[in-house]
Amino acid sequence: MARRVLLIDDDRLQHRLTAAHFAAFQGEHFELEWAGSYEDGLARLLTAGHAVCLLDYQLGARDGLQLIREAAARGCETPIIFLTAESAERVDLAAMEAGALDYLVKGEITPRLLERALRYALRLGATLAELRRLATRDALTGLLNRREFDRLLALEAERARRLGQPLGLVLADVDHFKRINDTRGHAAGDAALRALAERLPATGREIDRVARVGGDELGMILPAADGAGALAAARRMCAVAAGAGFPVSAGAASLSGEACSADALLAAADRALYAAKGEGRNRAVGWTESPRGATP
Repeated sequence: MARRVLLIDDDRLQHRLTAAHFAAFQGEHFELEWAGSYEDGLARLLTAGHAVCLLDYQLGARDGLQLIREAAARGCETPIIFLTAESAERVDLAAMEAGALDYLVKGEITPRLLERALRYALRLGATLAELRRLATRDALTGLLNRREFDRLLALEAERARRLGQPLGLVLADVDHFKRINDTRGHAAGDAALRALAERLPATGREIDRVARVGGDELGMILPAADGAGALAAARRMCAVAAGAGFPVSAGAASLSGEACSADALLAAADRALYAAKGEGRNRAVGWTESPRGATP
């Protein structure tokens, strides 16, 4: 089966040269796809599941370093090989610090060199992905852990302020979780959390991130989601959880632009969660200036 490689480069000639190199490969079979702009490249990198990405430094008004950072902040784990027009230690080091696994100088690329670089990126990328999984995932549920949740929330809040966009957040608690542990044992409580972890990510979009942020508390980060979008996600979360037999109470919040910070968003979602519990549990409440509730 061919391994899909994404080339992000606004130079059509570079795409043709790279395609010619791919045609000359002797070993593993790779399939080249091309994105000719920053925006198209980022969208594909985040959603299309490529094995490796070849990323050009110059992408119109923006550059590849910015794209690497933005993709990483939004959870991208695709191995990236940075492409530069000429060898410049400053750029090369910046690319590696941003998250690229390797870099190649365009004028020095040969089919053999490129094929070897792709194989290296695949192997190193797999090793780093496993280490990253161990460092960022909750051992019980496989969801993001609290440390990674806090890191991504801070990054997304900074991005929302910079772009003047909204950022949504949902916090949810399993209803009467202590009762499950006390009456059925901690193994039953663990099973409940695992069951929810299997189902809840599907209630969000590709770019949304779900984490276990406490004992029975779950969180979902929703980039570019306004209050209505965050509340809709919270309602879906409640419906899916109830269907699995483990109802949750959920609080949703969204803040925009300069008002958006991780602390402010957490406080708002927590107030909405508290309101959901006060209204009888097994429901979602959205927070704006005052809580607005709705049963799922």
